[in-house]
Amino acid sequence: MSSTSQKHKNFVAEPMGDKPVTELAGVGEVLGKRLEAAGFDKASIVLGQYLVLKKDRELFQEWMKDVCGASLKYSNDCYQCLNDWCEEFL
Repeated sequence: MSSTSQKHKNFVAEPMGDKPVTELAGVGEVLGKRLEAAGFDKASIVLGQYLVLKKDRELFQEWMKDVCGASLKYSNDCYQCLNDWCEEFL
């Protein structure tokens, strides 16, 4: 695993539960509000979208760009966070 943020490490360290979308690495207040407005208020709902997109990095990044205007860096951080979480818990 490449160097990851503390937010990423904290997210991957425990079950998802009912975490808000802003707990995901790469999702701050601004992107979080945009995702919430689009109906993605929980990290688990974003995980569902990640799984629907078959864990495909490019599809997920394109989806994040379309839904909340996420940059390549932020969408990649979120993708990697979900990917690592899945490796740990699924």
